[in-house]
Amino acid sequence: MSTNKTNVPYSQREQGYREKALKMYPWVCGRCAREFSGKRLSELTVHHKDHNHDNNPEDGSNWELLCLYCHDNEHSRYTDSQYQTAPRPGADLGPKTTFKGLAGLGDLLKNGNKQD
Repeated sequence: MSTNKTNVPYSQREQGYREKALKMYPWVCGRCAREFSGKRLSELTVHHKDHNHDNNPEDGSNWELLCLYCHDNEHSRYTDSQYQTAPRPGADLGPKTTFKGLAGLGDLLKNGNKQD
């Protein structure tokens, strides 16, 4: 079971800020604009804009309500962007490639025309 610095279980923390967010914001997904009510309200999640689940200001400024699908998509995009910007393991090792396959092509074409 995951806990934060005050040893409050994650599920309890999540329930607390979820209840607050549902009171503060309309029950609409912030991305696809689908509306939720009744039993389907459980499909609406609280997304932390800065991806820090311990950052829960009382004014809700770090939260947005997203449906399950948009929430998964947001986290996938965030994860993908981390992989794209992170240095690849071993990228700084070994020789640097300096070969340029078409570097002398222009000269060859010029010389080829002179032989005619």
